[in-house]
Amino acid sequence: MRQIPLRLWAMAVLSGILQILPFPIAGPTPLWRTAFCWIALLPLLWALLGNAKTGNPLTLRQGAALGYICGFIWYLGNCYWIYQTMYLYGALAKPIAAGILLLFCLYLGLYHALFGTLTTAFRRRFGRQAAILLVPFAWVAIELARARITGLPWDPLGNAQVDNPLLTRLAPITGVYGLSFVIAAVNSLWLIRIRIRERRFTRPALTVAGVIIIVLYIAGLRLIANPKASPTTATATLVQENLEVGAANTGPQASMQQFLDSFSYLSRYPSPRFLLGIPELADTPSVFLLRNHPPAEGADPGTPIPIRTDLIVWPESPAPFEDVDPQFRAAMSALARTAQVPVIVGNTGFEPSTTSKSGYTLYNRASFVTSDGTFTGHYDKMHLVPFGEYVPYRQFFFFARSLLSEVGLFEPGKQRTAFKTGGHTYGTFICYESIFGDEIRHLPQQGADVLINISNDGWYGDTSAAWQHLNMVRMRAIENHRWILRATNTGVTAAINPYGRVTAAAPRHQRTSIRVHFAYENDLTFYARYGDLFAYACAFITTLALAFSLIGGATNLGAPRPAFGTWVQEPNAPMH
Repeated sequence: MRQIPLRLWAMAVLSGILQILPFPIAGPTPLWRTAFCWIALLPLLWALLGNAKTGNPLTLRQGAALGYICGFIWYLGNCYWIYQTMYLYGALAKPIAAGILLLFCLYLGLYHALFGTLTTAFRRRFGRQAAILLVPFAWVAIELARARITGLPWDPLGNAQVDNPLLTRLAPITGVYGLSFVIAAVNSLWLIRIRIRERRFTRPALTVAGVIIIVLYIAGLRLIANPKASPTTATATLVQENLEVGAANTGPQASMQQFLDSFSYLSRYPSPRFLLGIPELADTPSVFLLRNHPPAEGADPGTPIPIRTDLIVWPESPAPFEDVDPQFRAAMSALARTAQVPVIVGNTGFEPSTTSKSGYTLYNRASFVTSDGTFTGHYDKMHLVPFGEYVPYRQFFFFARSLLSEVGLFEPGKQRTAFKTGGHTYGTFICYESIFGDEIRHLPQQGADVLINISNDGWYGDTSAAWQHLNMVRMRAIENHRWILRATNTGVTAAINPYGRVTAAAPRHQRTSIRVHFAYENDLTFYARYGDLFAYACAFITTLALAFSLIGGATNLGAPRPAFGTWVQEPNAPMH
């Protein structure tokens, strides 16, 4: 590694920092910062296409090392919230929490290392220009591998442009991977060598043109950031329970009945205050509705009147709700009958088991109660959070048995279930599942005309994770062209239209509820029908290029060919 020039290491580090900026860091991302994604990969690509101190192109190991340091820094900045989650809410010692974060970054940084290996292999075999053209295919292939192998497609590059109404038109066709492809392509095209006749004002003109493009880009996004409102035909009440989680839950504990009474009241009497957009953004307006209802005959004029709604949603939460508890079932049935609407509620599910020592199996469950108070179905979370809801390969962590004793022992659900009532179908997914676009798309296939996301983001505190999570849910709305009604424990509770826009939201860290408007959609997008077809095509092209590099060019890895497509002018030849 001593043969790698210091400037290449510096560029790899710079790229890792730039990749952090387009994503939420300590709150929602301001629009201007998302523009960094168009240059975030540029320093890394410049380094990978550079030469070692010997003057030769980088070896595969050297490319992997540069990619690895870049990936480590990106994950450290993007997923720093793991540290706070572990020590503040998971009750782990700070050194242990820091160690877990470092191991996480060291592991997932391997994907950037693989990208660096691919890029240097392409450069050595095909030349600089052809390698540049293969970069976006390789980047998408790596993102797909991260989703399929590790099962953690957190913040793919395309998600940085979730607020770009032009670019997100790709999502219903290609998923988020199409946006990642375009961003990676723009980053790589900065390095394409184009010969331009040098004039006196050539360089200043190119600089001014670049500045104008950036200004127009940001101004254009602001002008078209709020397209015409989607028509709505129904309403829902989303409850935000705002309960402390894990080790942070040290205050006085409410009883089960107090929880049920409080949340049932919020279900019938939503707050008149809500936000018309993403919370904590400077330009998000706050609304307070003045409801002038004539009092019932003989009633106190100050008595609140229940607000009519078509659906009530309670979030995934740390409340001790169990579907085998008669008190819980009675309260849910009473709420549904009183409001005369269906209810979707997060709870712990119990199923008898002959193989478990306790005699039952636990599930992270969303229960469905019809308007007549009947529990008619449930969905059990299929994609559990590793080391949060279960321990993968628990037998190999015998040395940390006491440390992992508090980790959830949930079993994954066996099938995705949609709830049907009143001529409509509700597709529900729980928390962490929202980052898997290829899984959520199956709900519209089952006929879901609106999507419901229940989540407990209380584990994230005030870090970037809650905002990153929200943006990935927004991308799922765009990919499937569906409204998403999102009820969370501490925020962000919101209604998201089929174009990924937050139309209404509740303030974070408040026990409240909001009544939101939405619509039922029945179309099936190309992505919902065929999934990650585009990403697999990119992976196929990348695999072919790699195979040709390693097999067809095995004898030439030490002596790369001239760059494909590069025009080399002969001495004394006239310039045309």
